[in-house]
Amino acid sequence: MKLIPNDEHGWTPYAWTIYLAFFFIFPAAAKAGAGTWIATVAGALIFLALYFRGWWVQGRELAVITAAITALGIIYYPFNPGAGTFFVYAAAFAPAIGSTRTAWTAIGIVEGIVLVESIALRMSPFEAVWPLVFAGLIGAINIHYEEAHRATARLRLAHDEIEHLAKVAERERIARDLHDLLGHTLSLIVLKSELASKLADRDLGRARAEIRDVERISRDALAQVRAAVGGFRSTGLQGEIERAREALAAANVTLETAFDAMELTPAREAVLALAIREGTTNIIRHAGARRCTMRLSSSAEGDRLVIADDGRGGSAPFGNGLSGMRERVMSLGGTLTRESGAGTQLTITLPHAGPARIAERSA
Repeated sequence: MKLIPNDEHGWTPYAWTIYLAFFFIFPAAAKAGAGTWIATVAGALIFLALYFRGWWVQGRELAVITAAITALGIIYYPFNPGAGTFFVYAAAFAPAIGSTRTAWTAIGIVEGIVLVESIALRMSPFEAVWPLVFAGLIGAINIHYEEAHRATARLRLAHDEIEHLAKVAERERIARDLHDLLGHTLSLIVLKSELASKLADRDLGRARAEIRDVERISRDALAQVRAAVGGFRSTGLQGEIERAREALAAANVTLETAFDAMELTPAREAVLALAIREGTTNIIRHAGARRCTMRLSSSAEGDRLVIADDGRGGSAPFGNGLSGMRERVMSLGGTLTRESGAGTQLTITLPHAGPARIAERSA
């Protein structure tokens, strides 16, 4: 049977019972009779039962135990000045009852009882002062430790919440990356497989070449999935443009590019590269276009990427791909707009400075 719950206090609650010795000093010094010793031992046993129970409870039940320990002090104090230690124990328990204000109120009540009883019984200065001093001192110290304990508990809860949110964010990142990576790659595999099937009867050599491309792209897709799970790392804008050119060519879409020379941080380049990948995938799947243009320029407003096609256009709601793209752009303080008419135009703007830089560093 455990007397103390398993918590951070360890063995110290047992050590603190040493102060109960004061309760036995006075009858021993006075060479009290058997009746006094029986009453003293009974009081000590009642106190120990209350004391160890106090470590298991809190709130209202702990307030009742604190009041009972105070009552022991009131009963024994007139006959045994060492019973002042009960008032100290009561004050020590008070901080765990509730709020700091409640704790100070409880300690004040205990102090008031000691003062009133000392005056009423005309106790000597020594007998009256030490319970007042130690009850106030130990009560204040325990209030400090209780506040620190509550602050630590709040920090632990906040840490657990942050850890949970980080896991959720990581799952969402993996989902976005897999969508962008596999959507593009699988579209290219489908196009090349269809092309190989059509060429099988007319140009067996080219059909074999297309199948070898399908094998290569599939291996690349496997590597990309592994990279996405571990944290996506873009091959850079130039590499992404070449991928886009290959995929669009397989879909009979001509790509024209106009990229200004500029230095981009890894975070900004990764966001723009994934935007090119998602834009390319959408053109192949949905646009029915024959021509696509991509332009990257820098101005006072920021770095701007424009992806336009001459397809069928449309204003369908953003799907997972465009939503994920917009979240990445917004994480750097940027904006994403879509214009539809005679084709579709995506415009991504990443500002040069301000809040974007802070988000970029965290990204």
